[in-house]
Amino acid sequence: MTKRVYVDKGTPSVFKAMNGVALEIAARATDVELGRVIMELVNVRVSQINQCLFCLDLHSRRAVEAGESNQRIAVLPAWRESTLFSEQERAALEIAEAVTKVATEHIDDDTYGAARSALSDDQISVLIWAAITINAFNRVSILSGHPVSAAPR
Repeated sequence: MTKRVYVDKGTPSVFKAMNGVALEIAARATDVELGRVIMELVNVRVSQINQCLFCLDLHSRRAVEAGESNQRIAVLPAWRESTLFSEQERAALEIAEAVTKVATEHIDDDTYGAARSALSDDQISVLIWAAITINAFNRVSILSGHPVSAAPR
């Protein structure tokens, strides 16, 4: 594999600004009563869709640290078929997927309406920003080729 430029290291001021955005989103998520688990579910689901090795590793661990179960992380790609996720979590995952797939699919009015019935406008705004941001971090990690080391067993 060709050695990649770590764009986060190559342009650290931009990466620092991105981290600042992520911290602001986390603060606003707390303000609008979106827990850390739901935010990490969004991060994991977006990273699954984008196949971002580094972010999947990081956010799966963070989700567990926040209290998420390994079972729900394992079935997350099939969340629509599962009864394990709350109405609010399902709405958040719909939004996350809509943001991630916006180039090829647009969220329809019925799905958006269902999300609006489960989430406040402020929560929807924070979740859209969260999905936009993890998508950006996925691209940084994928294009940089950030490695993942084996965790101790």
